[in-house]
Amino acid sequence: MRQGKPTGTLTELARSALEWAPDEGVHPTPLPGLLVIRSDGRTLPTHAVYRPSLCLVLQGAKEVVMNGHVFRFQRGRFLIVSIDLPITSHVVEASPGKPFLCLALDLDPDLVFGLLQGMGQAPEPVPSGPGIHLSEGTPELLDAFLRLLRCLGEPADAEVLGPMLRREITYRLLRTAYGPVVRQLGVAGSRVQRIAKAVTRLRERFDEPLRIEDLAQLVNMSPSSFHKHFKEITTLSPLQFQKELRLQEARRLLRVEGLDAATAAFRVGYESPSHFSREYARHFGQPPIRDVRAT
Repeated sequence: MRQGKPTGTLTELARSALEWAPDEGVHPTPLPGLLVIRSDGRTLPTHAVYRPSLCLVLQGAKEVVMNGHVFRFQRGRFLIVSIDLPITSHVVEASPGKPFLCLALDLDPDLVFGLLQGMGQAPEPVPSGPGIHLSEGTPELLDAFLRLLRCLGEPADAEVLGPMLRREITYRLLRTAYGPVVRQLGVAGSRVQRIAKAVTRLRERFDEPLRIEDLAQLVNMSPSSFHKHFKEITTLSPLQFQKELRLQEARRLLRVEGLDAATAAFRVGYESPSHFSREYARHFGQPPIRDVRAT
């Protein structure tokens, strides 16, 4: 009976999620930090910076790509992101009758810290590797998510039980094989937290010249150690990370704000519009003007 439970729970989860996502798009819920994402068909690759979060696919499948690393994210699987990361993703399995459905829950470092104190646990060594992991959902985690969605329909339950169930989900995540990775979010001075601090600085000042020495000093590491740990966790060098941020913002400026390519290039920190256009085409598959016309 226990082996059949996850499948039944996923079906119930999908049914409950549809109540919050009646159509395509990203839908908020009464619990801050919990989103329901729906797509009724396959999508083109999209580029975004993922925040630390726990995502669960309830139906369909998506491919997530980070610097050449491909993760197939399908029904019943969790995607754990432990640090802000520039990621490309696209839905590869969905239809109007059976849309892609995903729950995305922000991971709160303060909540992780409080749980660690209550559990009396110290941070454990984390193997070198990217700050993104894929795992099968455990019956306990799936059940907690189902109870969370059920309680959100009643305002009083959502206000009282919602935060409690979010706490339970985080606790159960800490008890999985990826617990050591998540623990680092709540431990001041951990490698993940220090690199996350550098990532925050990069996101705030991506349009400025990059100085590895300044970032290393910010997180109290030597330049060589900082570069090594940054690439282990993000799979990108600091310069590559900055380039991802610049190009993503440039694409937004072109598509949403209607800026021309040269203005967008200067706005995000490029000194040469021609250099910007070459890197843009290399990253997105076509030059800025053609990319904008294709939207």
